Amino acid sequence: MGKVIAKAGIKREKGYLYFIDKKGNISRAKMARGRKKGKRKIQLVKKVGIKRKKGYLYYVDKKGHVAEAKMARGGRKKKKKKKKAKKRKVKKKAKRKKRRR
Repeated sequence: MGKVIAKAGIKREKGYLYFIDKKGNISRAKMARGRKKGKRKIQLVKKVGIKRKKGYLYYVDKKGHVAEAKMARGGRKKKKKKKKAKKRKVKKKAKRKKRRR
């Protein structure tokens, strides 16, 4: 799917989320499992210093290397709907009941 940018070769530990931080380094955070939400401590795993390009997604792959993939933008094109001619509603005259005297 993506192209390997930097070979880091880190070993992943269970229960952690690995990501590329703002500075372009590999970091990890403990995953939330049955605890209250809040800010959790982020640990720096390895300094890589990647320069990010606009329109690309950066991630840590299965082998522990940093990879990039072009982001999908826009999705599938929608089909154009044909305009239907509006049907005119013909008003029916209400029938009057005859009065009995």
